[in-house]
Amino acid sequence: MTLEDHAGDVVRKARMMGGIAAADSAAAGKLTLEQLEAFEQSGTPPAGIDWNGLAAKLDLSAAKLKAVASGWLPAPIDTSVWREFRQITTTGEGMSVNCYLIWDEVTRDAALFDTGFDAAPIFALIDEHQLQLQHLFITHTHGDHVAAIEPVQSRFPKIRMHTGAAAAPPQHRNRPNDFVHLGSLRISNRATPGHAEDGFTYIIGNFPDDAPGIAIVGDAMFAGSIGGAPNKGPLAKGKIREQILTLPPASLVGPGHGPLTTIGEQLAANPFFA
Repeated sequence: MTLEDHAGDVVRKARMMGGIAAADSAAAGKLTLEQLEAFEQSGTPPAGIDWNGLAAKLDLSAAKLKAVASGWLPAPIDTSVWREFRQITTTGEGMSVNCYLIWDEVTRDAALFDTGFDAAPIFALIDEHQLQLQHLFITHTHGDHVAAIEPVQSRFPKIRMHTGAAAAPPQHRNRPNDFVHLGSLRISNRATPGHAEDGFTYIIGNFPDDAPGIAIVGDAMFAGSIGGAPNKGPLAKGKIREQILTLPPASLVGPGHGPLTTIGEQLAANPFFA
């Protein structure tokens, strides 16, 4: 699986999040405006780019940005460590989106995090493992993450919804310090607005065999990037630092787009964080 964002996407997002004019960014990187625009579109850096100047202007790490431009990818992850965890990727509207399924191996009770575009692969896993879907956790209500919510709710009419959406009924809205037990597993929530006003990250712990916890982060953060948050850069980055990057380094990160990663890997490699 390729990165959700190439280096040009990172530059564009950082520029928009900081409200920095393209001409000022180009000057900082010793580029023409045309060169900057081409870089943002393709991810291929032009010759002679001043990485340090551009990164300083955009509040990025020059070394990490250059690494992404040079082809950095997260290390492959053996997901068998988490026996009751699956990443499901579906496509639609010209993009791919991830959702996630977990379950307790004894009770067979399951929880779904977002729905993606297509419920069919979710239902196939539920049938294969003879699961009962009890909970649906929504990281944020952008269309690609909830496109298949109707078929999921139709098949499981008693499913309990968890969301940060202000318009949701009170019994379905996340509250601070809430947690849900799914057999031996424990799920808590952390508000991570920025990319989306209703953005939430869900932390799953107590996996068998002391497997590390999992953070389902939606579009708050990707491997090597973060979700776009025009003019809300300080909010988005602050919430990620406080609520996500403070988790143990071995924690698995399940983003809404792109490959799995870990907290430790993102501390070391994500250009948005020094």
